[in-house]
Amino acid sequence: MKRSKGFRSKTRYKLKKSIRPVRANPITKRIQTFDENDLVHIIIDPSIQKGQPHPRFHGKTGKVAEKRGRAYIVEINDGNKAKKLIIRPEHLKMQE
Repeated sequence: MKRSKGFRSKTRYKLKKSIRPVRANPITKRIQTFDENDLVHIIIDPSIQKGQPHPRFHGKTGKVAEKRGRAYIVEINDGNKAKKLIIRPEHLKMQE
């Protein structure tokens, strides 16, 4: 049988929730807002599949370029190449 190479392959430990999460899906993560040029961390919430970036970008930091619908366009550098990702706010965290 051919091996599956889906969107979430090889992410067993990367996309794992903690043993005792504080709350499953707090509404405050969905309604948080960001301004242009804000620095944000990309932290994927595995329980929400919609608006997830590719797992290779988990843990990266980028700059918010614009808002598009409910999601945000985040610019990051992947090696030497600049990339734009469309990510919903549940998977973003403001940099302190």
